[in-house]
Amino acid sequence: MPLLEARDVHGGYGGMNILNGINMTLEADEVGVIVGPNGAGKSTMLKAIFGLLLVNQGEILLRGEPIHNLPPNKLVQKGMGFVPQENNIFPSMTVKENLEMGAFLKPNSVKPMLKQVYEAFPPLYDKRHQRAGELSGGQRQMVAMGRALMAEPSVLLLDEPTAGLSPLYMNEIFARIREINAIGVGILMVEQNAKQALAIADKGFVLAAGQNRFTDTGASLLANPDVAKSFLGG
Repeated sequence: MPLLEARDVHGGYGGMNILNGINMTLEADEVGVIVGPNGAGKSTMLKAIFGLLLVNQGEILLRGEPIHNLPPNKLVQKGMGFVPQENNIFPSMTVKENLEMGAFLKPNSVKPMLKQVYEAFPPLYDKRHQRAGELSGGQRQMVAMGRALMAEPSVLLLDEPTAGLSPLYMNEIFARIREINAIGVGILMVEQNAKQALAIADKGFVLAAGQNRFTDTGASLLANPDVAKSFLGG
């Protein structure tokens, strides 16, 4: 069965639906990317998966178990991690302290997971005693992703992980995402840098008006002239 599956998901805010029947599947060995225009429901879908938004129709399953509308703390216990786009670190705490906060549910795994995170993000080891708020944007994103990994998730949700980063850091973050996936963590992310994200994606979901417009491999979506014309700038 898929690691993560969404079936005909509807949801929104204040009684108004933003998601209008979204379907997705993600396997454990896949990087999935959600792209689409502003207002398409991309980040809203991640929030629905992570229990931050009420799903009022359809279902979301983790390894075949329904999880929609469970609170985030329960989802973390079940193996789900989430890195929001903003306010995703504790700026006054050191890098090491930020990472340790991510293992609050698994205190016995702090040391081995710290080693694994430092191996995944080498710059963080040298900065481990520095306040996270003093780091560059790309390094802060590494801290946020590393902290989510400390809980040993089976699936990691990333909301705009390269937002505001230089091309150099964007490429580095994408490379780290592929490496995290290679150690057995399924990745589902929302990205505005659609071409670059689809280039590393096993599966892509193009949303528009809260619905699936296209679903295919990343390579096939990049090669699709209709996708290119309508969603990738030509």
